[in-house]
Amino acid sequence: MFQLLILTGGLATRLNSLTMSKPKALIQIDDYPFIYHQLKFAKSQGVSQVILCVGHLGEMIREYVGDGSRWGLKVSYSFDGNGQLGTAGAIRNAFKMLDQQFFVLYGDSYLEIDYNKIEKYFYDNFKKSLMVIIKNRNLWDKSNVILKDGLIVEYNKSLQKKEMHYIDYGISILKKSLFQKKEIFHFSDLSDIYQHISISNNLLGYEVFNRFYEIGTIKGIKETNNFFAKKGKK
Repeated sequence: MFQLLILTGGLATRLNSLTMSKPKALIQIDDYPFIYHQLKFAKSQGVSQVILCVGHLGEMIREYVGDGSRWGLKVSYSFDGNGQLGTAGAIRNAFKMLDQQFFVLYGDSYLEIDYNKIEKYFYDNFKKSLMVIIKNRNLWDKSNVILKDGLIVEYNKSLQKKEMHYIDYGISILKKSLFQKKEIFHFSDLSDIYQHISISNNLLGYEVFNRFYEIGTIKGIKETNNFFAKKGKK
């Protein structure tokens, strides 16, 4: 199973007082910090190595997660440093720790999906990168993906088009070599890289059908809490 890199360095400005004294990854969901649920599910999918890209109050995340042994994982850390590097910059900052290909998961996303199927699809289709997507039709946020014959022919968060019916799900597979390319080296946001490689026909789309959960908004936190509460009653 590929490494899993989790991007947990954001400032979480939309959450106001909730993240003034603790990072978003430690927001309580069903009596546990959110990252507990992410790591528990990753282990259930066969992940053994995790890299946490941390920034805002990142030492608190390391204090809680430690070396990952409580989940049966090996967890390493890449700290942004004094400034915000952006999502692409955070991955570049962890470059020496990366294997040749790896999963990238946003730190505010909880996604119950089959990692093995996604990894196999990536291997079978010989592309540089893969993005997991879901048909959205502007339900959860503005749709940003045009899918055609299994390829994402355009990903664009800033310019919405009527042909966009899908949205990024929160996890992807990338190759280490991508972050050595001169044409993308100035991008600090991962969304800009996705856009660039999509219009170059180098971004696979893997469609899933179970909705995602996220803690990037107050509404998302409530929905995620409800999801886990219902799971606990089954």
